[in-house]
Amino acid sequence: MKSKTCIISLLFLLLGSVQAQELLNYPLDTVNGEEVYRYEVERSVGLYRISVNFNVSQSDIIRLNPQLNERGVHYKEVLLIPTGRLGLKESQPVVVETTVKETPVPVEPIVKETPAPVEVPAPAVQEPVDNAEQQPTANSQEQKAKGRKQKAQSDKTIELALLLPFESQQTKRSGNADRMREFYQGALLALNDLQDDSVQFRLRVYDIERSERRLNILCDSTELDNVQGIIGPLYPIQIERMASWCEEHQVPMLLPFSDDSELTKRPHILQFNSTDRQEADSLCQWMIAHDSLLHCVAVDVREADMSESVRTLREQMKADSIPCATIALRDLLNDSVEYALDSAKENLIILHSDKYQHVRILMPHLVKLQAKGYALRVVSQYSWIKEDITLPQIYTSMFTSEADRTAYDTLWRMYYTNEHVSDAPRFDLLGYDLTQALVAWLQGRKEVNGQQSLIRWKQDGEGGWQNEGVKVIEK
Repeated sequence: MKSKTCIISLLFLLLGSVQAQELLNYPLDTVNGEEVYRYEVERSVGLYRISVNFNVSQSDIIRLNPQLNERGVHYKEVLLIPTGRLGLKESQPVVVETTVKETPVPVEPIVKETPAPVEVPAPAVQEPVDNAEQQPTANSQEQKAKGRKQKAQSDKTIELALLLPFESQQTKRSGNADRMREFYQGALLALNDLQDDSVQFRLRVYDIERSERRLNILCDSTELDNVQGIIGPLYPIQIERMASWCEEHQVPMLLPFSDDSELTKRPHILQFNSTDRQEADSLCQWMIAHDSLLHCVAVDVREADMSESVRTLREQMKADSIPCATIALRDLLNDSVEYALDSAKENLIILHSDKYQHVRILMPHLVKLQAKGYALRVVSQYSWIKEDITLPQIYTSMFTSEADRTAYDTLWRMYYTNEHVSDAPRFDLLGYDLTQALVAWLQGRKEVNGQQSLIRWKQDGEGGWQNEGVKVIEK
């Protein structure tokens, strides 16, 4: 396999307990196969503070710097700080291990063969400096955007930023933090696969948690000035601010999860998640195609209890002139709804909620009808795929790619040892696919057949771009 030179540069924002520090790009070395940071000691920083900032024990630092046992830390001396990962040699990639050597060893040359490892140190955002008089004008922002594109063309380097809630400041992280780490791992593998002799990548990673303040500080700084594309953030309270920054700097922003942004007003947004309207239209097209074999039945509930996605589906069915019988919820619970069913067709049951816990109680009653010989199918959600539902289902999904993942899984095993936390969808595959899609966008391509998703961008009028890679799944 052709050797690649990886220059992925991860810039982390390291937080002290008293005040935020400057954003530093600590050089990486390899010590007898163990990856380490080369850290120049700052003024008034002791061993304890260094261990907290790098999230390692003091004993591990002393292990690589035995001189500290006798004289302590000196200002401006360079220390080796373990990352807790093994470095990968250019000629022979190895599986990342969790164990480390117990004795200090000589420093080896910097390794540039593999994606950077995945443990995110405690990031934070530097406090802004009052430089109001130096703020760029609209014209200078256009010049900066033009210069950014010219720079990318001249040095053939694409610089990306990943803005996700890694929860690195939290003592106890949630399951969502594990998913974000997997997303990050997949993104690194995507860049590893994409790089070649003509294109290289730099990736900046920021832990913005769920904080407006952290994002505002980042946007008001100059950290993102050279970035050509952004993946994230997650939360609506952050998207509006980041979208304004992207519009001002003419930088595309790919939203991994949001589906409620105002695309018509945001030409620089790429929205991966499908909308309720998009899913409803896909389902209605499927119903029209199966019209002669289908009989639609909706459960009647109070309007306030109906989920937005179900309401949108009913509206789309009405607009497409798709007939639909209605049954009362109490009749379904009393097993007296046969009057509304068609024994000669498949009865498509539309429930009032997209949350399974709200409709779980109805399933045994539908199973009774099925036992009586009625053909039933339930309009469900992708999130229900883990539930034990014996009835046939129909739902829409963005995760429908049938790509061969053999090469990807081999690469994963080569670089990582942790098991996949998520499986429906897999967040590492999501990170891989969205990173590839953003790079493709920057290179002028609007479609990517990823490991898990087929991504096709379509513009919403004169505004942003929506992923159209949504399929109807019959289960």
